Amino acid sequence: MTSDTDQLLRRILTDVLGLRQGQADDFTAETGLFGHLPELDSMAVAGLLTEMEDRLDIIIEDDEIDGELLESYGSLLAFAEAKRNGS
Repeated sequence: MTSDTDQLLRRILTDVLGLRQGQADDFTAETGLFGHLPELDSMAVAGLLTEMEDRLDIIIEDDEIDGELLESYGSLLAFAEAKRNGS
């Protein structure tokens, strides 16, 4: 069962990165993101984080962004869920 945050994050990735419909549905926690998805380059990161803030109603501080955050879908989802839960 997927959470609301999981579904929203998959939609955000699809919209921001221009992924084909359903591509993000196949992502697992281990799916690599930055360095694995050609669509997610350094220019796309800013757009992705901005959309996450807007659609998930969170604030992402500069010091929270590191290589591990975008390493895998699981790490990005865990971060998004923690932010939405106020952690």
